[in-house]
Amino acid sequence: MPHNAIGGIFYAIGPTILVGLLFWFAMRAIFRADKTERTVYSEIEAEERAKAEAEEAAGRSGGF
Repeated sequence: MPHNAIGGIFYAIGPTILVGLLFWFAMRAIFRADKTERTVYSEIEAEERAKAEAEEAAGRSGGF
């Protein structure tokens, strides 16, 4: 236990700051993962749409 005022202040506020930082890092990781997942999903969806449109165009032109 600290014996001076400054040490007592850091001793009292330290755990709150530490928990706040841990929460911030966790939320930041969650939001970044969500953003990355949405980006990848959009890319896959665009590729699938392009495939479907190409197949539809081939079917219309009598490609088989």
